[in-house]
Order: sequence, then structure tokens, then C-alpha cells
Amino acid sequence: MKRHLTHLSRNILQNKCSNTFSLSRYLSTQEAIERRHHLFSLEKKRQLENVGRIEKIEVNYKGVPKDCTLIMNRDISTPHDCAKHLSEWHAESSALALIDGAVNWDMHRPLTENCTLEFQTYNSAEPQQVNKAFWRSCSFLLGAVATRAFKDKVEVKLHSFPGPDIRSGSFIYDVALSLPSWQPTPQELHTLTAEYVSFCRRGDPIERLEVSEELALEMFVENEYKVKQIPSIAKANGKVTLYRVEKHVDISKGPLINHAAQVGRVAVTAVHRLEGPLGSLQLYRVQGVALPAGVILNHFAFRVLAERAKKLNPARSPLGPWEEARQPVAARA
Repeated sequence: MKRHLTHLSRNILQNKCSNTFSLSRYLSTQEAIERRHHLFSLEKKRQLENVGRIEKIEVNYKGVPKDCTLIMNRDISTPHDCAKHLSEWHAESSALALIDGAVNWDMHRPLTENCTLEFQTYNSAEPQQVNKAFWRSCSFLLGAVATRAFKDKVEVKLHSFPGPDIRSGSFIYDVALSLPSWQPTPQELHTLTAEYVSFCRRGDPIERLEVSEELALEMFVENEYKVKQIPSIAKANGKVTLYRVEKHVDISKGPLINHAAQVGRVAVTAVHRLEGPLGSLQLYRVQGVALPAGVILNHFAFRVLAERAKKLNPARSPLGPWEEARQPVAARA
């Protein structure tokens, strides 16, 4: 299943195609990844250059070892930059930032005004928002793993993942594959798990970027499922929130956790085939379970969680947006 990565053809970047079909014919899964990564980098650079004259803001930090005031750069400095002024522990262990005691903020999202700042870890007294961000991030990372785990001849298109529901017992990503009747073996699930672990151990930061609807459509032009979703996402303010880890770029409202290494023990537990029309590809629900790094759980207890995570997650199926997910055609117990 392990994919041999390819390099993006320069011709793809240099030539502008007139429509989705003409471009999607030429982009492989890995070329699409490289193209989105490139456009994300260009847009991030453009937004930083447009900040103009640097203005200072006061960030009043509350927490250990003591409260203090940091002078940072408006629209440039992030909570992660603030954490680095305090200690390496703050920078590595913080999952989310809490702004003005009310707003959950990504660690790599620039601060826009004077504020109070607190850091939330996995040991926070009220971990609900951190847990949701962790679960959402696990789905996001599962999408990254799915795009790199298959051989080149397998077409892979990410569809979507639902909001985090810890009570469901598993995080998921719905993925369209050119495999009409895939029933993964235990060894293939183990391979997916190993890919997930390897990906997270690199510890890449999870970056956030808001882009226009037009740019989002260009970035996902080869993926007809994302193209259909983007207009409704951008309906509120014309913006689409993207996240990047390593070279993988995807859509999520967030917030997501600080970096991939905060995912500790993990298992990809099941792949369920979903019924319904989806063009030439088949939709699969990929499921997993994970613990934050540093959380200790004995082998027996984690195995219980993994067994539970094999059952079809009842989140709404994208094939029937207002229905519960249908029973799988084929799934491993």
C-alpha cells in the first residue's frame, strides 16, 4: 500500500487550465497535494507581506510560572510565538490558546489585537474543547495518511469528515477510492496505522490560513467533492478556513491542535464501504482511535477502545446528508 511519492510537474503549475475537468485529467493525487501546498505557501506569504507597517499589541499572559505581559506583532505573532518566549514546555505541550477567557484559538493563528492569553493542555481542568480539537485533528491527519498510503494506480479523493463526537468511539474520514469492493485485511489496517504513527512522529506544526472562495476552488480544482462543498462553506463571509500539516492541505472550521506529535497511541481500526451513488469512485468510511501523547493506558484498555472503534461510526453519511450513515456493505468485525 505504501505510495512512492512523485514530484509535481512544473507544467501543471505554469499552465492555467480553463476548467476543473481539464486540470483534473492531468493531476495525480500527489501532484494535487504538491499544488495545494505550493498555493498555500504563496498565499501565506502574500498575506504576511500585506500586513504593512508592523504594529505592536499587548498580550497579557495568565498562567504558570507567573502572569506577564508580552509585546508582540499584530497579525504576525501567534500564541505559539508567545509560548516560545515562556519556555519550550509551553511551546510543545500547549494544544490550544484561550483568548480573553472565551475564544479558543489555534496555536499558529496570528493574534489581531490586545488580549489576554491562556494555554490549554491535555491536563486542563476543563478539557472539553481540547478533546474536541484533538478528535477533529485526528480526522484531519487521517485524511493526510489516506492520500499517501496507496499505490499510485489507486485514485484517492478525500470527501469530508464530520464534527468531532467523542461519544461515537472513533474519529473518521470519508474517502473516495477507485477500489469498488475493497475489504482491508488486518495487515492493511496495520499498514495504515504504521503510516499514521510515522506521519505524526515528525511533529509538523498544524498551520491555519483563511483564503477567498476563489482561491479555495482553485486549490481543490481536481476534487469535485470539495468544489461542491466550498460555496456553502464560504457563504457566511466569503472565506474558507484551511489547515496544513507538512504538505497536506484540507478544509476545516477548526480549531486544530498545535502539532502532529501531540497524537500519541493510535490505531486505524476499520474501513467501511458506504452505499450510494458517487460517480466512478467508491466511498469508504475510514475509522480510528487515538490518545494524546503522554496519556498512559494499558494494552488491554486500549484494545477495548480499538474494538469499539471498529463498529460503523453513526455520523451522517455524505451520500445522504440528512440521514444516519447506512449499514456497511462489507466491513471487518
